[in-house]
Amino acid sequence: MTNQKYNKVAVILHWLIAFAIFGMFALGWYMSDLPKEAPKQMAFDLFDLGVYTWQLPEEASPRNFYFNLHKSIGITILGLVLIRFLWRITHKPPAILSSYKAWERKTATAAHHTLYLLMFAMPVSGLIMAMSGKYGVKWFGIDVIAGTENKVLRDFFKEAHEIIGVILLILVVLHIAGAIKHKLIDKDETMKRMSLR
Repeated sequence: MTNQKYNKVAVILHWLIAFAIFGMFALGWYMSDLPKEAPKQMAFDLFDLGVYTWQLPEEASPRNFYFNLHKSIGITILGLVLIRFLWRITHKPPAILSSYKAWERKTATAAHHTLYLLMFAMPVSGLIMAMSGKYGVKWFGIDVIAGTENKVLRDFFKEAHEIIGVILLILVVLHIAGAIKHKLIDKDETMKRMSLR
């Protein structure tokens, strides 16, 4: 009998990337409303929740701090996506459940391939946008790539990053809706395949 579950590495990567993407959407919306001119500070109460205070080695404005945090997490997600992609092509996933209708098989395959593409394109477009700006790219305070100040390239990839984000969000919502359908309506084993138990 073939294993119908994804292995532990695939499951952990799936959920790590999923939660990171949700966090990035929330962070993106939060930081977009921050004023460009604001007093610099050395410590930030993350999202003003009173849970964790992030200490910096040098002063930064709130907008600069959260944009750098967004870039850092984006680079981390790109690394996780690359690991997941390599894992996927070197480890055969379980077969699609036999209970799926033909259209569900085609839809699931197309959705997964598109999700992989968008999970790669989203951080890459953000990385190129950041590289093309004035400040470049830092990964949790470590200088990675200097900014080239190429406004044309930056504007193009800023637009691309936003469009890819909208498409990714729609596809993620559809992905979740599909999982809920399989759990509550079809009552099949789809969701159990992506659990550690």
